[in-house]
Amino acid sequence: MSSKFLDLLHEQINHEFNASHQYIAIAVWFDCADLPQLAQRFYQQASEERGHALMIVQYFLDRDIPVEFSGTDGAISKFADAREPIALALSQEKIVTEQIIALAKTAREEGDYLGEQFMQWFLKEQVEEVASMTTLLTIADRAGGNLFDLENFVAREMNNAAEDTAGAPPQAGGGA
Repeated sequence: MSSKFLDLLHEQINHEFNASHQYIAIAVWFDCADLPQLAQRFYQQASEERGHALMIVQYFLDRDIPVEFSGTDGAISKFADAREPIALALSQEKIVTEQIIALAKTAREEGDYLGEQFMQWFLKEQVEEVASMTTLLTIADRAGGNLFDLENFVAREMNNAAEDTAGAPPQAGGGA
């Protein structure tokens, strides 16, 4: 079974693992800079992206379609200041949003109604991801060099918020 949608979806597994890899690099940078709230936030983001990849894997498993993997790309791990990795994360989320839109559009164009339905949760998730990173970048800009304000914002507003997984596709491995 092959289609343009399935080919793009296989690529998306790699994109999601790359995003997870990049978020780990960002988290480690924040950890090294003694910014534990930002580090925790990006470790959580890395886990979410890995989960997204495993949701796609489970979709392939459920449809009895072979799963293909490729290696992850290198991650950027050196930043000039705390704003730079957040701006990178926002840029990455905007790129992923375009990839998800292309997947949904392709599924619709090919008449793959199962694929189109599968992509709906991801579209909603990307709206939330871009909004969250936009807010974080705005707060980083407002905080300027005062990283205590940025850390306090993340601790108060971002790290305790539970991810809305209502309607989320299941993950391969049971979400472990």
